[in-house]
Amino acid sequence: MFSKACEYGIKASVFIAKESVSGNRVNLKQIANSINSPEAFTAKILQQLVKAKVITSVKGKFGGFEMDRNNLQDIKLVTIIKAIDGDGLYHSCILGLVECDSNKPCALHSRVFGIRKDLRDMLERTSMFNLIDDIDKGLAFLKH
Repeated sequence: MFSKACEYGIKASVFIAKESVSGNRVNLKQIANSINSPEAFTAKILQQLVKAKVITSVKGKFGGFEMDRNNLQDIKLVTIIKAIDGDGLYHSCILGLVECDSNKPCALHSRVFGIRKDLRDMLERTSMFNLIDDIDKGLAFLKH
């Protein structure tokens, strides 16, 4: 459903949010290890997240990546996905056709319309706070 970069971006964001709640900044190596991602690839993803203001980067000896723990309720999954994958998830044809809309629909167009709406609603409602709360409660995990 999401690109590999987006999957890593979501996992990295959740890891950074969880550490930020504890008052910790994390470095590239810690993030890459925690989400099983190559460091160079993770660095590119983190740059996109910094640019989108999902995370912040602090340089120097005590630097690293963090999130504003007071805004975790405001950082929604949709922001991360748009920063990395754009909004094609909502608009591109599920069968990959160049032309697909309500005037010239693919075979699945009308069947996925409601699903896409539900997905968009979920992504717009789900915050970093929700995700780290589920992890803290043992209802979810980042790595197995």
